Amino acid sequence: MLTLNNYNFRLTFCTGIAMAGLLVPAHLFAGTDSKETQVVQPVNQSAITGDLGVNFVSQHVSRGKINENQGVIAQPYADLYLPLYEGSGAINKIALDLGLWSSLTSRHTGATPDSTVKPWNEFDYLPGVSVTFVKNLIFTASYYEFDSPNGAFDPSRNLNISLDYNDANVLGAFALHPHLTYLKELSGKANNGPANKKGDYYEVGVAPGLPAFGPVIVSFPVTAGFGSAGFYAGDENSEFGYLSAGPNVVVSLPFVPARLGRWTANLGAYYYYLHGSLSTANAIRPSNNNDWVFNGGVGMTF
Repeated sequence: MLTLNNYNFRLTFCTGIAMAGLLVPAHLFAGTDSKETQVVQPVNQSAITGDLGVNFVSQHVSRGKINENQGVIAQPYADLYLPLYEGSGAINKIALDLGLWSSLTSRHTGATPDSTVKPWNEFDYLPGVSVTFVKNLIFTASYYEFDSPNGAFDPSRNLNISLDYNDANVLGAFALHPHLTYLKELSGKANNGPANKKGDYYEVGVAPGLPAFGPVIVSFPVTAGFGSAGFYAGDENSEFGYLSAGPNVVVSLPFVPARLGRWTANLGAYYYYLHGSLSTANAIRPSNNNDWVFNGGVGMTF
């Protein structure tokens, strides 16, 4: 799942786990009575599930900070899940998670002169553990590292904790899908705060939706981000960073063979209100509190 930002992405590559089966080819054996007997092996379930895809965005926004808003910006992602435990008690599932996310820019933003991968502005990886309680409450703890293969910024290493609640059993198609996220800077900077301070980031969001219309699903994610003075530049001990909201449309692609995974296409438009230092955090962008981000892409689950 994604979210509106790069975890956006989280992540959000976020928070549901897709399951898929792999079919073992049948073996044919010729009988002595000249009749063919077809022996079908049992279907084996893959131990590893996940999703992958690519989004194209009009601006690369990370927790309210605009990192790029020119040229073609492609953001491929992949998420892998390895179940460790499944049960029917208070703890229903424990899994190892690995999220991979990148941002590629045609402008080669921030690339050093000697870089051999100038378009590759950012690469993030998020190894972690997720625990599902009472079927619908998911707690995830991850190590979250931001790297820049083209040398645009120094690595940032962080602890990321999230709590997601699937309220579809209560509200059905109108479920809110609330989530809470906390990120702690361990070394380096994840945003525009002062280099000599370790920052803390807090996020709250919902993603209400409408009843499915055939293969089309529409949701309206709303996210608010808050940061300490070490995370967002400023003199306050803590401050409101940004608010984002907008529609997201996902369309299933049933013409793709099932053996290739379940494919979808998505299209979204998000309004951002940027508070304080975030309105001037990007040197290539005029000072402004208001912005729009448009995105579209394809993805699959397996």
